[in-house]
Amino acid sequence: MCLAIPGRIVDSENIGGSRVGNVEFGGIARKVYLDFVPEAVPGDYVIVHAGFAISLVDAEEAERTFALLEEMGALAEEGIDAS
Repeated sequence: MCLAIPGRIVDSENIGGSRVGNVEFGGIARKVYLDFVPEAVPGDYVIVHAGFAISLVDAEEAERTFALLEEMGALAEEGIDAS
């Protein structure tokens, strides 16, 4: 199953002409392309699908969504251990 998961941008850099950020999901950071959300800055929450941040989301909504995905067991399917 493919999910769009909320995460918090830790930092960002330009790599090969693309803006790439370290995005944290429940304590695990992964590289994510930020080109679709040029206004996003470190500390912002984004919705990530297939390695691309596709939209900004507020912190409260990100936390609520992450908790729901964790409750459903969907994060384990994506390789994210939120415990």
